[in-house]
Amino acid sequence: MAADTAVDIASLVLRASLGGTLIAHGWNHAFGGGKIAGTAGWFESMGLRPGRLHALMATGTELGAGVLLLLGLLTPLAAAGAVGTMAVALVTAHLRNGFFIFRPGQGYEYVVMIIMVACGLGALGGGTVSLDRALGIADDLSGWTGLAVTALAGGIGAALLLAAFWRPARTPEEQGG
Repeated sequence: MAADTAVDIASLVLRASLGGTLIAHGWNHAFGGGKIAGTAGWFESMGLRPGRLHALMATGTELGAGVLLLLGLLTPLAAAGAVGTMAVALVTAHLRNGFFIFRPGQGYEYVVMIIMVACGLGALGGGTVSLDRALGIADDLSGWTGLAVTALAGGIGAALLLAAFWRPARTPEEQGG
C-alpha cells in the first residue's frame, strides 16, 4: 500500500471517530440529561460565567466542528475546535484530578488524547475523501501548516476564553481562612 493511501485512510478514520465523538458530545450538551440549562449550570459551577453563553458556545463548537470533520472541510480549523473545547475542559474540570480518567473527578488522559488526535489530524489534513480535496485546498491545509493552525487556533482560543470568562470559586485557603 502506498504511503499516501495509508495517510488518507488514517485521516478518514480519525475524522470519523473525532467528528462523531464531538457530535455526540455536543448533542449530549444540547439534548441529553439537563440539556443546555443543565450544561450551563455545570459550567457555572466550574467558574465559566455566564454559563448559558458557554454552554451554547461549547455545544455549537462541538456540533459544528464534528460535522466539518466528518465532511473533511477546513479540517485543521475543525480540529482546532476540538483542541479549544478540550483545552478548556482540561483546565476547568480535569487537570486537578491527575492523569487517569478513572480517578475521582476524572483525570485528564481523555481530553489530552482528544487534543493530541486533533493535532495529528490537523497535520494529516482531510485526505483524499474530503471536501478539502474536492475544493483543491487539501494540500494547503496539511503538514506543519495544518498542525500550526490546529494547535494555535485551538490553544489561543481556549486561552482567551479562560482569561476572559473563567472565574473559579476560591477555596477557603486561597481566601486566607
